[in-house]
Amino acid sequence: MSIRPVRRIVESTPTMEGAGVKLRRAFGFGDTGEFDPFLLLDDFRNDRPDDYRAGFPWHPHRGIETITYVLAGTVEHGDSLGNRGKLGAGDVQWMTAGSGILHQEMPQGDPRGRMHGFQLWANLPSTLKMTAPRYQDIKAAEIPEITDDDGTRVRVVCGEFWGKRGPVEGVAADPRYLDVWVPPGRRKSLPVETDRHAFAYVFDGSGTFAAASKPFGVLTEKEAGETLLRERTGNRSLVVFDRGDEVTVQAGEEGIRFLLVSGKPIEEPVAWYGPIVMNTRAQLEQAVAELNNGTFIKHA
Repeated sequence: MSIRPVRRIVESTPTMEGAGVKLRRAFGFGDTGEFDPFLLLDDFRNDRPDDYRAGFPWHPHRGIETITYVLAGTVEHGDSLGNRGKLGAGDVQWMTAGSGILHQEMPQGDPRGRMHGFQLWANLPSTLKMTAPRYQDIKAAEIPEITDDDGTRVRVVCGEFWGKRGPVEGVAADPRYLDVWVPPGRRKSLPVETDRHAFAYVFDGSGTFAAASKPFGVLTEKEAGETLLRERTGNRSLVVFDRGDEVTVQAGEEGIRFLLVSGKPIEEPVAWYGPIVMNTRAQLEQAVAELNNGTFIKHA
């Protein structure tokens, strides 16, 4: 077994989306080659209702899949095709925008005012850019959770892991999406296929990921240039891995919880305009023209 070296570690960046929702962006809207087939990861955890209640009013999507994972609070959603629903704590929605939809997502906090969750965007290959839109709404109880002998817990949202398969199926990038918790002081190795890009996003506790026998941690830009290392990753740390067939983490005193996501690269050109992702500039221009003339929706 070969431990995946760490390509880089960064802290997610404060940003604003929708009608004024304050969130943190781990990656997105830039060169996403090292994340292929993934395009963007937003962390919308917030405990101040004024910072999220305006939500994400009507907006288009084409050429991608959006994956929403709610930890606390609820998200009500609706679209131009008449679909309506609500995601609660522990629920997942895997939306394939395909040829195009218009939709909205309106968050509501729990009784303590918390709205916690993540949204990941996955690219679609050129052959599926204009496929019919679809939803996979997954309730928390449908997501298998595995507890290993050492107390490590893994929720399997998508893909196969430790003999369990997540409920999300038929996704082009064949991704694996895991919610992992490693108990305090434990060291754990988790398999990841060598032909996949992979990243971890830490959202609770802290710990040290290992590259060979060498520990590493959060790097500032200055420290990266000087090749100096700290030993810990903490809340809102994005860890981007290089090639290898396992990821190893040493949990800190309070344990560590993180998303571990991997997928097979599509390796196609990316032409990107906000929530529309195609392969060429001409395709983007066509999509915008269709938005303007009312022909954007292709499937009823």
